[in-house]
Amino acid sequence: MLQANYTEEERKLFENLRYHYERAGVANIFMFSCPLGCRWRVSVREHKTKIDWALEMGIVLEEAYPDAKKVRLVCDNLSIHSLGALYDVFEPERARSLARRLEIIPTPKHGSWLNIAENELSALTVQCVRGVRFGTIEELRAAVEAWAAACNANQKGVDWQFTPEKARIKLKTLYPKIVM
Repeated sequence: MLQANYTEEERKLFENLRYHYERAGVANIFMFSCPLGCRWRVSVREHKTKIDWALEMGIVLEEAYPDAKKVRLVCDNLSIHSLGALYDVFEPERARSLARRLEIIPTPKHGSWLNIAENELSALTVQCVRGVRFGTIEELRAAVEAWAAACNANQKGVDWQFTPEKARIKLKTLYPKIVM
């Protein structure tokens, strides 16, 4: 390793030239997608807790799908994704009403599954937030909401091409082997 012998004056100069990054905070983006209905909902929150998740589910169930008898939610295996979180946030009657309408379908722990919300989060990152420094969470919310509105206005839906028959061929190594 090469070492340069800098004078005190040169060290001070380099110290002043050095880039100093100051972190203003973090945020969590919740992404809910309905690929067949061509609707996406994006929300920015300061945290990613079960309380935040339950509040988001309340909005999804009561505002986005108020008339749906059952909403099937495919989600990853985070501990915050539970019906119990609804009871931690809402009064028991409302929590029970929401829980009855929600069916949580967890993704397999060791399966590699197409996740439309993850694809949309990637698009959001590339098209809206990558390389941008937001001074406040309100600025981030405004940018994300504008992005989501533009996407929802132009969505074409998802063209499902991976049929169960193709899955049986492509994923046959994941199926259990029956030995007799």
